[in-house]
Amino acid sequence: MKILSWFEIPVSDLDRAMRFYETVFGFTMLSKPELQMCWFMGENNEKPLGALIKHEQFYKADEQKGVLIYFQSPSGDLANELTKVEDAGGKVLITKRAISQEFGFMGIFVDSEGNRIGLRSKK
Repeated sequence: MKILSWFEIPVSDLDRAMRFYETVFGFTMLSKPELQMCWFMGENNEKPLGALIKHEQFYKADEQKGVLIYFQSPSGDLANELTKVEDAGGKVLITKRAISQEFGFMGIFVDSEGNRIGLRSKK
C-alpha cells in the first residue's frame, strides 16, 4: 500500500521555487499559474503527486517547525542532488549520512522558500 497520496510545499515566490526544484532534481514541473501551483509529476508524467503552492494566508514555510517531506533521489545517490542545492538558492542542513544497511542514506536541505526537505537514497 502506498501511504503518500499528496503533498503541498508552501512558497512565497512560485517561479523561484519552481526553478529551484527543477535545477536540483533535473525535471520539469507542470505549472498552473491560475491556481498558484506547480506540480511534481508522477512516473511518465501521468498524474501529479504533490505541488508547490502559494497561499500566504494558509501556508508558511518554516525550516524548523514545518512538515518534513522526504523525496527519493532521482539520481540514485542523494549526494548528487545535494551538490546542486546551494547554487539553486537553498542550503544543506545535513549532508549525506547512513540511516542503516536496510534503509540506505538521508540528507536534509532548505529550499529557496525556507522549507526543510529530506532526501533518501539506497547508495
